Amino acid sequence: MIELAAAALVFLGAAMTVAAGIGVLRLPDVFTRMHAATKVGTLGSGLVMAGAALHFADPAIVLRCVLIVFFLLLTAPIGAHMIGRASLRLGINPWSPKSAAMDEKEK
Repeated sequence: MIELAAAALVFLGAAMTVAAGIGVLRLPDVFTRMHAATKVGTLGSGLVMAGAALHFADPAIVLRCVLIVFFLLLTAPIGAHMIGRASLRLGINPWSPKSAAMDEKEK
């Protein structure tokens, strides 16, 4: 039963990570791509680590998984903030439906 739960967590984490990758490829600007990469990517990685911790059930491995998730939760928002701030300083404007309509008129 534990193996099934661990496999489900790893599968859900992998699906979330794939969704994050698709979001990075499909979303229109750096800000929405950054959102997909940090939010969904961190959730996916956390689920994979939870599945690994549940599967192995060794205290040393569980501690490593917890530390990895803690590190991801600590660094992902900081990295996203720095990327967003640098993008704004470079003059990259956030996407909006109005700007997309203006781009279509120019074509």
